[in-house]
Amino acid sequence: MDISYVSLAIGLLLLLIPIYFLWKLRTGLVRATLIAAARMIVQLFLVAIYLRYLFEWDNPWLNTLWVIIMAVIATHTLGERTHLPRRIVAVPAFASFFVAALLVGFYFLCFVLRLDHPFTARYFIPIMGILMGNMLGVNVLTLSTFYSGIEREQATYYYLLGNGATRFEAWLPFMREAVIKSFTPSIANMAVMGIVALPGTMIGQILGGSAPDVAVKYQMMIVVITMSASMLSLILALWLSTRRAFDAYGRLQTGIETN
Repeated sequence: MDISYVSLAIGLLLLLIPIYFLWKLRTGLVRATLIAAARMIVQLFLVAIYLRYLFEWDNPWLNTLWVIIMAVIATHTLGERTHLPRRIVAVPAFASFFVAALLVGFYFLCFVLRLDHPFTARYFIPIMGILMGNMLGVNVLTLSTFYSGIEREQATYYYLLGNGATRFEAWLPFMREAVIKSFTPSIANMAVMGIVALPGTMIGQILGGSAPDVAVKYQMMIVVITMSASMLSLILALWLSTRRAFDAYGRLQTGIETN
């Protein structure tokens, strides 16, 4: 069932509820909310336009190029949100996004959906997009927590190194903290999925006409592939970035700030 533009405009009026209370409570977030809503509307309509053409052309090279563009944008966003130097995170972040998305995405498309042509735009681009979005959030939180932890507790870190710990052994407590912080929300959401909350992907499929059991199976796989890709990407990002962020003696390079 389609939503007309008139109905869409009526639905968007619901934003007046949070905007009113944000204004009433003097939060200072009204302008940011309006800008964010405007950006969302424009960006999603643009997505609809270019995805329509990508689906019509259905060219494997164009589809791959679009995934590369998504990885570049995700890398840029990660650099802005973590405030880490681009020379440290740019290549590791891009490689972690691209490699993890391709490995997990192709596994799903080839072995779960069993597509003869996994580059088919209708499947390839949405799957890569949802993987990129989830990996971005996890990597931002993981890298920020890891490097801010070492920066904040340099005395502990150098104490471990000075007492014979390898660099990995000295990094391990900070890596553990970063992974726990970034994955705890995902695990909590997975535990209550279907009882406390119905996921957006599943609701969208049901509203679009899919049978509930089909929507449930797709939702299960979306959760699994996003968690798997996120873990793989954050491990790659940590491993590759530490090779640039620390010198041969395990000292954190100057100029690395996460605040």
